[in-house]
Amino acid sequence: MAERFETESRKLLGRLRDAMAGDDPGQARLDKITQLIANSIGCEVCSIYLFRDEETLELCATEGLNPDSVHQTRMRLGEGLVGRVARRRQVVNTADAPSARGFRYMPETGEEVFSSFLGVPIQRLGESLGVLVVQSKQAREFSADEVYALEVVAMVLAEMAELGAFVGEGAAMGARHSQPVMLRGTVAQEGVAEGRIWLHEPRVVVTNPIADDPHRELERLTEAVEELRVGVDKMLSLAADKEQAQVLEAYRMFANSKGWMRRMQEDISNGLSAEAAVEKEQSLARARMGQATDSYLRERLSDLDDLSNRLLRILTGQGADTGAEMPADPILVARNIGPAELLDYGRNLRGIILEAGSVGSHAAIVARALAIPLIVHVDRATLEALNGDHVMVDGEQGIVHLRPDDTVVTAFRDKMAMQAKAVERYASIRDKPAETLCGSVVSLHMNAGLMADLPSLEGSGAEGVGLFRTELQFLVRNQMPKRSELSALYARVLDAAGGKPVVFRTLDIGSDKVLPYMKPNDEPNPALGWRAIRVGLDKPGVMRMQLQALIRAANGRPLTLMFPFVAQYEEYTRARAEVDKAMEREARLGHVLPEALKVGAMLETPSLAFSPQKFFEEVGFLSIGGNDLKQFFFAADRENERVRRRYDTLNVSFLSFIERIVERCTQTNTPLSFCGEDAGRPVEALCFAAIGLRSLSMRPASIGPVKSLLRRSNLDEVRRVIADARHRGDMSVRPAIMNYLRDQG
Repeated sequence: MAERFETESRKLLGRLRDAMAGDDPGQARLDKITQLIANSIGCEVCSIYLFRDEETLELCATEGLNPDSVHQTRMRLGEGLVGRVARRRQVVNTADAPSARGFRYMPETGEEVFSSFLGVPIQRLGESLGVLVVQSKQAREFSADEVYALEVVAMVLAEMAELGAFVGEGAAMGARHSQPVMLRGTVAQEGVAEGRIWLHEPRVVVTNPIADDPHRELERLTEAVEELRVGVDKMLSLAADKEQAQVLEAYRMFANSKGWMRRMQEDISNGLSAEAAVEKEQSLARARMGQATDSYLRERLSDLDDLSNRLLRILTGQGADTGAEMPADPILVARNIGPAELLDYGRNLRGIILEAGSVGSHAAIVARALAIPLIVHVDRATLEALNGDHVMVDGEQGIVHLRPDDTVVTAFRDKMAMQAKAVERYASIRDKPAETLCGSVVSLHMNAGLMADLPSLEGSGAEGVGLFRTELQFLVRNQMPKRSELSALYARVLDAAGGKPVVFRTLDIGSDKVLPYMKPNDEPNPALGWRAIRVGLDKPGVMRMQLQALIRAANGRPLTLMFPFVAQYEEYTRARAEVDKAMEREARLGHVLPEALKVGAMLETPSLAFSPQKFFEEVGFLSIGGNDLKQFFFAADRENERVRRRYDTLNVSFLSFIERIVERCTQTNTPLSFCGEDAGRPVEALCFAAIGLRSLSMRPASIGPVKSLLRRSNLDEVRRVIADARHRGDMSVRPAIMNYLRDQG
């Protein structure tokens, strides 16, 4: 029976291949396919529904239903049994369709006489293309063999669609990868860019979904899996540490999985090529990954997904070295990317588009350091983009225009031209102070984390480096850096600063910044967990090594450092004691000590604002870490799009809280600055200055716009606008400030 079914399945796929071999236009091919399937399965009806847009399915071909309903019958995602299959990406198999939950009657199709219904999703690697349906008058559930056969056919249809088999005159589908597409995501680094797509990992294209010789395909699969296993074993032998080895052991487990191998062999026996069999199992794994709630299971399914990609590259020969040449204006597209890989690309990139990632990820930190526009959470980016595609990245709105039409290109280039003119205007005030019309002067500093940032110090007009993130040197390595290496790097930073102040933030790891060589902690809420100063105090050896490197790098010059994520006075005193110990040790060793030493803390938790007066008297300076402080103040995870945009920085409560910090620092003459993305937004910066902040630190590109607005504003008037909004009970001062600025022209 099994052998007979395998033979019938291979026959059906063979007929499909023959139907594809002709020169018929796309619609005629789809019509042939529905006829073939209906005859092979022994059903009166076979229909193919394809997505017209993300929410709409359209009947594109049918055998057995009213032919006049083709391209006329449409339904929303989730509507009817077909819409249910598409939404859940799961099979619906019922003997009594009219009684099934969600059934929708479509009179124009004439389907009311058909009782049995079997629908399977047409999908490729997580991308849903439509639904394949068979129906019959006889009330029966379709067998497991019939369900499997239809799933195999649906998978082949998806591959054919990818190869453009259904386009042309009278086409049922638009040409894949040729139409303009607009994708949305989350801004992780602002800026606009135009260029050509460069895929970090090019898509593997399966050109032969149907096998001519199953025995040869089984041999190819066996050889490729063996090569894969050898490769995994080699990686395991070169593992740098125990944790890396544990990850690779999981890889090895899947690479040697008998169940995985058996399922692919069955797919080949039923008519698929080796590549198509791998992709079929990969698609199922991705579907399960999307439904898995357990983090461990998601990670394991992700391992299987990655192994499938490796196996496909072996089978197709489409490895990492594809021979393609990177365009002169590359915009990188990837599911995700690590900081070291991103640094390898360097400043060659015009922009970055990631399907995963986060606004606080390593990649985002590097992108900010390199001043490259970055958009994360861009669904379908790797599915829609091809190498060389024209693309425009709007890092202000979080929009990607892929293969844009002429109207979009014109509007986008006008926007870029306006920004270029603004940059010229900012250059004219580069060496002038950020002095307001009322005579107040605000110090503007830049954030940095790489040597590549330092040239911006002079070009941006920054008065110094208000935050140098020292963790990047730890994140981009596979092992802990040596003290001598860090000391040499910090010395180069001070040299490049040319006497301007540099504030070094000690190692800020944990939360979303996990060192590759550090054992990960499975914490339910990492942002509130073991991170930053907490790690430093619990692992004092790393902190001491870094403090010694900083002291030696200063080599007699002034040194300014601060500790991140200090939540209470006692944490600061313990960290400060480590600085004193390091100074004493360096003195005993005969090293030159800094001529001046300032030690401060980042105020990122509301608790620190309520510390005893003694803390404010002792701390050398404070820097408000706006990104973390805002998420803790509003209890809104800054990585969660559902909540992070609900709360405005110019909310009256938040501004009042910052104003209270300003007052406490004023009472004790404690220097205070604001560091974070909001400091680089001109309207926010203006309001911070109005409530008393006189030092702001931001990305270099923001200094010009912020300085321009400050120089044209009167803080006394802005203060009155804020006070009036507060008195009225406004939730945010933003509307009032924007009205005031418009009135001022």
